[in-house]
Amino acid sequence: MRIAVETNVAAPVDQVWRAYTTPADIVKWNAASDDWHTTKATVDLRDGGAFSSRMEAKDGSMGFDFAGTYTKIVEHERIEYAFGDRKAEVEFVPGPKGVVVRVVFDSEPTHSVEQQQGGWQAILDSFARYVEAKQNKS
Repeated sequence: MRIAVETNVAAPVDQVWRAYTTPADIVKWNAASDDWHTTKATVDLRDGGAFSSRMEAKDGSMGFDFAGTYTKIVEHERIEYAFGDRKAEVEFVPGPKGVVVRVVFDSEPTHSVEQQQGGWQAILDSFARYVEAKQNKS
């Protein structure tokens, strides 16, 4: 089953793209809740390049690597990647109020569709807040 989440980011597409693909930015926004964080991120942004984000509970009780391989990159427009036996696509669609970032991904059987959608949406919402706050500082 495929799940979709999206958000609007009130910033230019080049800034949205950069924040989504730069490790120094990823560690600042990539968390579904305040009690989790990303401690390290790596990005080799090219077809066949690898990526990884180390996500951990802030209390140290658990953590995991979200990692995979980029399968298609269209700068400022689209990122496709595989992680395990699952796939995801990220679209960047400029519009009158900024950039719509839409992520469509394969679900997994361990958690409910609602849990998965909620977690990925929370991360995307955190991304939008981060980019907009950064945009307002510059």
